Amino acid sequence: MMSFKSNKKSLKRRTTRSSHTFFNNIVYSILVGISVGLASAFFLISLDWVTLTRESNQWIIWLLPIGGLVIGMTYHYYGKDVVRGNNLLIEEYHTPKKYIPFKMAPFVLFGTLITHLFGGSAGREGTAVQMGGAISDQFSRWFGIQSINRKTLLIMGISAGFSGVFGTPIAAAIFSIEVLTKGKNRYRAIVPALLAAYIADVTCHFAGATHTHYHIPFAPDMTINLFLWTVLSGILFGITAYSFSTIMRLFTTFFQRIISYPPLRPVVGGIIIAICVYLMGTTKYIGLGIPTIVESFDAQLPQYDFLIKLLITAFTLSAGFKGGEVTPLFFIGATLGNLLFIFIPLPLALLAGMGFVAVFSGATNTPIACAIMGIELFGIEGGAYITVACVVAFIFSGKTGIYSAQSVPVLKQELPDILLRRKSK
Repeated sequence: MMSFKSNKKSLKRRTTRSSHTFFNNIVYSILVGISVGLASAFFLISLDWVTLTRESNQWIIWLLPIGGLVIGMTYHYYGKDVVRGNNLLIEEYHTPKKYIPFKMAPFVLFGTLITHLFGGSAGREGTAVQMGGAISDQFSRWFGIQSINRKTLLIMGISAGFSGVFGTPIAAAIFSIEVLTKGKNRYRAIVPALLAAYIADVTCHFAGATHTHYHIPFAPDMTINLFLWTVLSGILFGITAYSFSTIMRLFTTFFQRIISYPPLRPVVGGIIIAICVYLMGTTKYIGLGIPTIVESFDAQLPQYDFLIKLLITAFTLSAGFKGGEVTPLFFIGATLGNLLFIFIPLPLALLAGMGFVAVFSGATNTPIACAIMGIELFGIEGGAYITVACVVAFIFSGKTGIYSAQSVPVLKQELPDILLRRKSK
């Protein structure tokens, strides 16, 4: 009898505790969604302004070395504790040590706007994720939240930031969990992450920020033949993602070896980028590259577009400029898919859309989020092709990705060895 009463009381306590946690998470999701959504809206509107300013005054790219010096000095003297960016968020999630400094948000915002204003090739995902993580962790500080609940707040912040800049709340929630966690309990934070993502997206729209719309007008029924072509496409997208990650590490090592004083790295990098853009006679490979991404869905582009964007983006970020890798990865993947249309019998827009998310999948090790993102952006019609491409690209993109602190799934780490053993037999 006593045991029954004890179990009943224990169950009641657990139920009350779970209800309390659920209610708190709803409140935190609203707070994080609104605050990160407003920050993302400000970022997107500011980014549009600096992009228009640069395109209207293309001579401004010659000031990129000065912009690089400002960014380098700022982080070297005042931001050493936040310079690791996304990797710091991942490390703090897995091995909590101290709260993420709030200054990460304004520092990365300032650095990204400077990078885009003067002509660096970078994205916006890294900025949004870092802003979201830094803002959400302040709620942990203010409310004294620790342990698993603080991890949930970090997931909310990353989800809200990603959703705010891309307008894909479901993919954002999955991405925030997939990029940070692993194991059987990895989706315990899905509800607050999804709520924060939707609130951030609505807040962004309410504040006047807009997102680019893409369209895949037609996707044929999947056949065995088309499935095999899709797998081949996924392999090429995965190899490209691996190449991007590898080249970034090589460029980073190069700068660290030849320039010991960190603030000078973006100065030298800025000079080289400015000269390259001048010699190419075009600005299509700097900034976000949205016009080229949109065009890749409708018309055949130069076959080298993806390679130039890959090199100039890896060089920009390795030199110490700020931003993100994801939108450039969209550019690289979409233009590579555009190139594959030459010999792969799939519609041009479908190949561009597949590459758009599949290269991203391989570089970030987030195939589920990327497949969902493709469906959110392009519609369900090409969902089967997009999903296969994302999974295959993930498998063939190497053992690491663009986030060095990320815990890569065991299957992906062991798969190359498994294949080699089977081949040797």
